[in-house]
Amino acid sequence: MRDSECIAFLQWALPKLGLRWEGFRKPRRQVCRRIKRRIEELGLESLDGYRRRLAAEETPSPEWLQLDSFCRVTISRFFRDRAMWEALGREVLPVLTGAARDESRTVIRAWSAGCASGEEPYSLCLLWKVVGAPSRADAALEVVATDSDERLLVRARRAVYPSGCLRELPERRRSEAFRETAAGEYELREELRRGVTFRCEDVREAAPPGPFDLVLCRNLAWTYFDASVQRRVLERIVSVLCPGGFLLIGGHEVLPEGGKGLERVGRSIFRRV
Repeated sequence: MRDSECIAFLQWALPKLGLRWEGFRKPRRQVCRRIKRRIEELGLESLDGYRRRLAAEETPSPEWLQLDSFCRVTISRFFRDRAMWEALGREVLPVLTGAARDESRTVIRAWSAGCASGEEPYSLCLLWKVVGAPSRADAALEVVATDSDERLLVRARRAVYPSGCLRELPERRRSEAFRETAAGEYELREELRRGVTFRCEDVREAAPPGPFDLVLCRNLAWTYFDASVQRRVLERIVSVLCPGGFLLIGGHEVLPEGGKGLERVGRSIFRRV
């Protein structure tokens, strides 16, 4: 399959899935490899044959859902975009713990949307419990982490990672938070998993029960979804976000309609007004 053929196919198929081609320019080869394997599994001779098969089916048919699963780009590691995590620890968590203290609340709730293999929600727990932001919090942190791919969630619950997923974590923090296995991988210590609950859920269709003080939806909705789906996702997030709660997005992402219901308070940080 030539790259130009896959590009043309994706430009035809993605809008039918509520996805935008612009988000797939760079990671398209990951998606194209999956499509190529699927064509071989089905015994089809070409990409054109696969396109004809899809064109004969209504969405969402099983094969369209299969294609949708191929379009889930998973690039995840602990503390991806360190500047965002530093801002979260410096500017957001102290505000949330102060508000919880003023309101005599014992729990701060966060939602990690599109959590993949768990690196993001576990990074939040590391920031809270190991890195020490905030070290004197009276409230406990509870994280609900969602993803539409159950296979990724199995890996997330297992919490064992190759060293490449930890490359942005300082060596001292790595030894505090992980146990090296006999296979040379790194297992997250049990005490850092307790506050995280995983749910198989597609952010395009549903949100976990709120309210949440903090939502992380990074490098997903505002990168890969089309404009109409982006608006629905934003409305859904705002509906479960506490007044004064925070939304964090990817560093290069832009919210639809300027982030209706939110005000920007940092590079990729918004607060519900």
